[in-house]
Amino acid sequence: MNLLNLETPCLVLDRGKMEKNISSLHARMKALGVNLRPHGKTAKNIDVIQIAIAGQSGGITVSTLKEAEYYFGHGIKDIVYAVGIAPVKLDHIANLMKQGAAITVLLDSVEQVRFVAAKGVEYGLSIPALIELDCDGHRSGVPLGDSLLMEIGRLAHDEDGVELAGVLTHAGASYQCKSIEEIRAVAETERYVAATSAGVLRQNGLPCPIVSVGSTPTAWFAEDLTGVTEVRAGVFVFQDLVMAGLAVCDVDDIAISVLTSVIGHQKKKGWVITDGGWMALSRDRGTAAQKVDQGYGLVCNVEGQSLQNLIVASTNQEHGIIADRGGNEVDWNSFEIGSAVRILPNHACGTGAMYDKYYVTDGSTEITDVWSRVNGW
Repeated sequence: MNLLNLETPCLVLDRGKMEKNISSLHARMKALGVNLRPHGKTAKNIDVIQIAIAGQSGGITVSTLKEAEYYFGHGIKDIVYAVGIAPVKLDHIANLMKQGAAITVLLDSVEQVRFVAAKGVEYGLSIPALIELDCDGHRSGVPLGDSLLMEIGRLAHDEDGVELAGVLTHAGASYQCKSIEEIRAVAETERYVAATSAGVLRQNGLPCPIVSVGSTPTAWFAEDLTGVTEVRAGVFVFQDLVMAGLAVCDVDDIAISVLTSVIGHQKKKGWVITDGGWMALSRDRGTAAQKVDQGYGLVCNVEGQSLQNLIVASTNQEHGIIADRGGNEVDWNSFEIGSAVRILPNHACGTGAMYDKYYVTDGSTEITDVWSRVNGW
């Protein structure tokens, strides 16, 4: 099989780039002395995750129960479900645990402790739970110094049906940083909030075996992880244009791309029309707030070499419009009708979610394998 013979749009994975990305973060985590718990939400594929967990002592992270069920079905038992728990999901979790899965849930309220405990008692289980911490005001969690930490911790420790497993935080604000120095500062805040909160629990006689932090930017630029037991990251396996804009990677490190076909020209407007619209690329515009706005994706030739001045400037549902970012004339001979181009994504997770499989290459246009993805919730 060859990329030139595929029906477009479709998702392409450069295995060599992916393996390099994974080995780079593995080396960094080893140097910092912590376990890497890869997040399965980016890859949604067992082949990628098996490479990502090789040599690590812990399990994986997921963001959907579909992922949890899929990875458990492929032999991975140690799973952190890193989204605040809702009652309607607990029967699913309990049934997976009854089959042998070791699933840890996330909570940041007394109400959650109570309904998790009740479900655990109902099924004869003790469901492990991490207290989610808010380290940067980005999303959910208990702020540092809030008495709610001890209230949740004490209840989770004392109630039957639930087990206090530790604390978890996510430095989502790292994605909005403007410099490496800012990311390092966010990483230190992330570490400090998690380690300090763990200390509060322990000082009050409560267990806190797990101290979990993570995002791809902070995983890459953290300088000290004292007090942390594990780091979670997901995008690192593929990287994307947002990560490149944060200096986490180079554009040439991005391992996934969308193969599209040229279906038209609007020469007076300087547009190349492709069949890769927002249904193929996603609507993510994560680079819009960065120094270099990559539109809906950066254009590459079919071999995967980036054409730095060409971006997908706008999209419709099934149409992508390629244009020169500086308004310069397009080399129309390089974009003949029917030819193929590849688009690097702003956000690997969002773009990947559009597809059910990867066409795996060895860096050329030859396809070496086809790997399935699991989607849905």
